Amino acid sequence: MHAKDSNPPDGGYGWVVVVSAFMVMGLTAAVLKTFGLFFVEIQQHFDELASTTSWITSVTIAIFHLGAPVASSLCVRYTHRAVVITGGLLAFSGMALGFLGLNMLWMYATTGFLQGLGISFSWTPAISIVSHYFSKKRALANAIASAGECAFAFTFGPFFQWLISQYGWKGALLIIGGIQLNICVCGVLMRPLASSCLLEASHSEAETPPGDGASRIDKEDKSPITHKTFNWMLVRRPEFVLYAFFGILAAMSFFVPPLFLVPLSYSLGIDESWTASLLSILAMVDFAGRLLCGWYANLHVTKTVHLLTMTITLISTSLMLLPLANNYLSLAIFTGFYGFFFGTTVAVHITVLADVVGMTDFDSALGLFMLIRSTGGFVGPSLAGLIVDMAGDYRAGFYMAGVTLVLSVGFLITLDQLQQRKERESQSNTKAEKSTVPYPSLHLLKIQ
Repeated sequence: MHAKDSNPPDGGYGWVVVVSAFMVMGLTAAVLKTFGLFFVEIQQHFDELASTTSWITSVTIAIFHLGAPVASSLCVRYTHRAVVITGGLLAFSGMALGFLGLNMLWMYATTGFLQGLGISFSWTPAISIVSHYFSKKRALANAIASAGECAFAFTFGPFFQWLISQYGWKGALLIIGGIQLNICVCGVLMRPLASSCLLEASHSEAETPPGDGASRIDKEDKSPITHKTFNWMLVRRPEFVLYAFFGILAAMSFFVPPLFLVPLSYSLGIDESWTASLLSILAMVDFAGRLLCGWYANLHVTKTVHLLTMTITLISTSLMLLPLANNYLSLAIFTGFYGFFFGTTVAVHITVLADVVGMTDFDSALGLFMLIRSTGGFVGPSLAGLIVDMAGDYRAGFYMAGVTLVLSVGFLITLDQLQQRKERESQSNTKAEKSTVPYPSLHLLKIQ
């Protein structure tokens, strides 16, 4: 086995995987991001409170995160390809059954549970396999893949609004479910990347020749990493725990603005057509933020954890200022600031996770991180909905999101301090070891 086979391709077929992941991000996260367009429609149809209706999104987000360890385990046992295809079928089922719209509990089970599980089984393997295909260009590749979310959200805003106006919210759900079946096509393109570690361990197997920068097991669609196991012991690592707590608080905030942006604009008397354009603006600047931050992170000028700390601080500031808007123009400006800084955050937060745990445990770490973060995603929208009901103003939800993000910065700062301390200890130990090595001349004298 040659050394070059041990390294990720950093190109070649990896770019096909990036494009496939780009599409998956758009067909999963972008749908979740623009689901706020259905919020008022569903609330009025069932005549429910904002807090009750927001549980649909809470369930979706919670299952999206809770399903991540299961998705990661299945990726280890089978392949990323198989799990993504399964996710596409689940996402379609959730929307297709949601079309029936029997009652609110039915919506929780379909557009909530099934859709969330489908997103989890699609999103988790897609973002994971990109990190496996890239090393030096990982930040850029992740940024491009994640940009699919905002690229699709840019068109989904007005498109979903048009679907609702033409076919009603139920018909729109059915059509969106059909569109999500394309996730299965994207999954087919995510061919397994052969693991040099497994190939070296299996002396009886023939060496897989490299081709186009990537190696593949063609005879059998079986995971090349089946000898790996899911590492639950990551919860004992302080760095991972700190980053997980950051994830909980971040998840409590990230899903609130897209959920209440549309209702807030309605409360300000903004026309429906202009409201849909706010989601397009949000997606456009989000897209720019991801690509620019991914490009900058790829230069390795600033530590990714420092970059993430800065972007989270700027997002929280934007969320605190957004409720000050009192017309379309001011709301669009503040939405633009929030969207841009949100994009920069998404571009690097997975890369930071890879830096914290290393690629050996990355699949396990991603699943565990999503599982732990699910508590924030589950509580955040429903808590914001409760605060909105109590305050009688959608602005209260944005204030809650901003304050929560401010608290999350503290965990990032602590993580950075811990990493720096361990780096200093490692350097001092290395110097101590070098100082104890005998002079080469003494070895020569002993040999003589």
